[in-house]
Amino acid sequence: MEECYIETPLGIAKIIGDEYGIVSVTVLNSNEIITSIIPEILQDCVYQLKEYFEGFRKQFDLKLNPTGTDFQKRVWDALLTIPYNKTLSYLELSKQLGDIKAIRAVANANGKNPLWIIVPCHRVIGSDGSLTGYAGGLHRKQWLLEHESPYKQQTLF
Repeated sequence: MEECYIETPLGIAKIIGDEYGIVSVTVLNSNEIITSIIPEILQDCVYQLKEYFEGFRKQFDLKLNPTGTDFQKRVWDALLTIPYNKTLSYLELSKQLGDIKAIRAVANANGKNPLWIIVPCHRVIGSDGSLTGYAGGLHRKQWLLEHESPYKQQTLF
């Protein structure tokens, strides 16, 4: 397993992966030392995340290898189908997975997504349009949704 720490507009991100794919990308609430030499196996991931934050990448093309239950992996695969700049409610996601009663399990699996941004769990919202739960913090979820929006918020001052 290789790992690196990179700076993003939302804090330090830790990336872990090996020859089988990217295992996790997490945003940290601590200050880690930025990796000066990125392991070769993680370079494409770092590059694609940089492109995403610069506004040039709307979809990731990486080999992924997250650890989770079969159900969690089904939910994470479904998250990959949510287009850039679109959102889906937990209820809609449950329906898409074929079990409307699984909404809590779907929300739980969504919260355990180990691939921050790449598997876009930030695009799942409450049925009423609210920003519900986000492991990285609601301020980051809001930032990501605004970043992906074609309608950029203008500042008055």
